[in-house]
Amino acid sequence: MTTPREYFEHRAEQLKAYRDAESSLIADMLGYYSELEKKLLDENALLRTQNENLQLDLQDSHSTRRELQKQSNLAAQVVQSAKVEINMLQNRNPYVIALIDGDGVIFNSSFVSQGIEGGKKAANVLRNLVLEQCHDTELTEEIEVIAKVCTNITGLISAFTRDGGHESAVAFKDFTLGFTQGKASFDFVDVGPGKERADSKIKALTRWNIRNHNCKQVLLGISHDAGYAPFLDEIGEKHKITIIKGPPTVPELIATGVQILDFSELFRAEKLINRLSNGSNNTAVTASTWAGITSATPPPAVINIKSSVKTSSAKASPVLVSAMPAWSPGPRGLDEPLKQDLNVLDKVKNRTGNDKLCNNYFLRGYCPKGDGCNFVHDHDITSAEMTAIAYLTRLNPCTNQQYCEDDKCIYGHHCPSVSNGECKAYGCRFTKDQHPPGTFIRRPKGGAWE
Repeated sequence: MTTPREYFEHRAEQLKAYRDAESSLIADMLGYYSELEKKLLDENALLRTQNENLQLDLQDSHSTRRELQKQSNLAAQVVQSAKVEINMLQNRNPYVIALIDGDGVIFNSSFVSQGIEGGKKAANVLRNLVLEQCHDTELTEEIEVIAKVCTNITGLISAFTRDGGHESAVAFKDFTLGFTQGKASFDFVDVGPGKERADSKIKALTRWNIRNHNCKQVLLGISHDAGYAPFLDEIGEKHKITIIKGPPTVPELIATGVQILDFSELFRAEKLINRLSNGSNNTAVTASTWAGITSATPPPAVINIKSSVKTSSAKASPVLVSAMPAWSPGPRGLDEPLKQDLNVLDKVKNRTGNDKLCNNYFLRGYCPKGDGCNFVHDHDITSAEMTAIAYLTRLNPCTNQQYCEDDKCIYGHHCPSVSNGECKAYGCRFTKDQHPPGTFIRRPKGGAWE
């Protein structure tokens, strides 16, 4: 049996064990919270540091944003100022330019015959007609009209002479001076002989001006020439181009969709016509040169009058129509056939030495040799004679052959002397492939081509 002493000693030991456990628990708790406090203090310090850094970053971002806003506002002001300046530059010295191919779009005789005064009047009329088209723009009061007429003056004078008009060489030259003097921005440009010279100058000026923002419109006096159609198709800004109508506008230009203006009070609606009548065989020639006729207009149909006229008091002159074989010589194609009077042809052939008619002068409207030419220029040529020298000139091959791009070329692009499968020419200058296949070439120049 346990004595009271032993009982109380046991209870005392239990109480001591509880106290030791309590002390250990308190020590552990104090250690844990001490470590937790240290960890929290470290994290708090880190968060405080991060907060301070974020505050600095925020302040810096505010400062940067304000600076960027200032720069943005400044840039917007610069852009707006640039827009105003660009708009001002684009509309400063605005102009409309008229580029006229004077070889085909020709001023009315009522102006040309007045010489210098007529030229000044024509310049004034042209300017007013152009300005009338600018009435719906705010730049009407500021817009300037520029005009350049590009032409071969010598050739045009010859065409006027063949046309039978009253315009003398002096009157026409005075007219060009008056046109140039009429307005400071108007010029009559003599490009000299050569079909492509006026064309190339007008095309180059068009390309340059169409890219100029100050140029509000380009007026082209080219209604007569289909050769400008591919050029217009290449231009992207067709809204800035208008065609001035002199002679009727050719279908190829109409097909481009470019706007057309009719200035009939200023320019001739018809082409130059050869009215130098010298006999019943003369006919009207509706072009400024015979080169243009033979390349652009087919000959009239030949009417058989035997069935309607039984007798005739006069013997008709024999007529020769140059043959058109049924073949394709190349990309240029066949030259248009020429109907001519054999008697006139013989007379032209019989002219020798210095009595020969100058092919260049009569077919092209000018002679590059001028006064130094040994052949006849001063001759009232008939249309039959024109046809004869056109035929004789075609007996000479064009150096470019079927690759010739000159619509008014006066030379032959295939042999014109083939009839019934045989070349009738003596000493034919054309090569074998410039004859229809299977042609018998009796007398080739320099022997056969084999």
